[in-house]
Amino acid sequence: MGLTASVLAIDAGNSKTDVAVLSADGDVLATARGGGFRPPAVGVRTAVDELARAVDRAYADAGVTSVAHVSACLANADLPVEEQQLAAALHARAWGDTVEVRNDTFAILRAGVAEPRGVAVVCGAGINCVGMRPDGRTARFPALGRISGDWGGGWGLAEEALWYAARADDGRGEPTGLARSLPAHFGLPSMYALIEALHLEHVAHARRHELAPVLFETAAGGDAVARAIVDRLADEVVSMATVALTRLDLLDEETPVLLGGGVLTAGHPQLDDGVRDLLAVRAPKAVARVVTASPVLGAALLGLDRVGAEAAAQERARAHWES
Repeated sequence: MGLTASVLAIDAGNSKTDVAVLSADGDVLATARGGGFRPPAVGVRTAVDELARAVDRAYADAGVTSVAHVSACLANADLPVEEQQLAAALHARAWGDTVEVRNDTFAILRAGVAEPRGVAVVCGAGINCVGMRPDGRTARFPALGRISGDWGGGWGLAEEALWYAARADDGRGEPTGLARSLPAHFGLPSMYALIEALHLEHVAHARRHELAPVLFETAAGGDAVARAIVDRLADEVVSMATVALTRLDLLDEETPVLLGGGVLTAGHPQLDDGVRDLLAVRAPKAVARVVTASPVLGAALLGLDRVGAEAAAQERARAHWES
């Protein structure tokens, strides 16, 4: 393999990391999987050490020690300054001649399009949206939670459901089946019992994300409060996508809007229909579709874009993950 035209692709999420080594013609020479990438929790050095374990295995399997370009799409790289800091940390490992770090939402976007053009909205634990054009222009949001104006994602939906259920239970809010379905999920008899269990950590904080699917189940059963929360999420998804399309001057062109993340790929009919109906009004030329391809494919394609690989190389790489 010619090392001057090869790619190390990294897709690092909060729970797992996938890496791949590709030749200039798009052949996948080796892959490896590692643990989650969480620099805010463990520090940049420790987080990159975790990446290194997966990269070292992939390099050993591929029989290389370096590549021309490292294309890394990383969770928790939410601001350009964070991308720059992480790029410097990866460059110091000497994995490649050049390094480009992007937020991991860009991997989902690139995995879902034939060229780097479109918008992606990802709704998993949190919510984020990015857009890009072949000329290099991008649109993005800080995606740091409520301080940056965000609402949605599995954690946000769980909190919203708990809020409405608690108020229904004690009489401050309107009745909702969430007051029964949320505690029942944990085998508890009432919202008071669930509030107590969460506060005293008898139910681990990390388990709150389990309540998002319960919200959708309750909405599917016709509960008005739960359905209103789902409708609000559809509105938020479309608002982010429409703003990104507008910033990139793509609102009046047929443009893919890719939907990714556990919440948006779960096949919730009310949410799916709501997103498409609202897009039809606010961005009629947008073409919404769900991305199911592995995000590391997106990191690989971004890397092949960077080294000037031909279309056949892009197709070969895509075939590896989509076959």
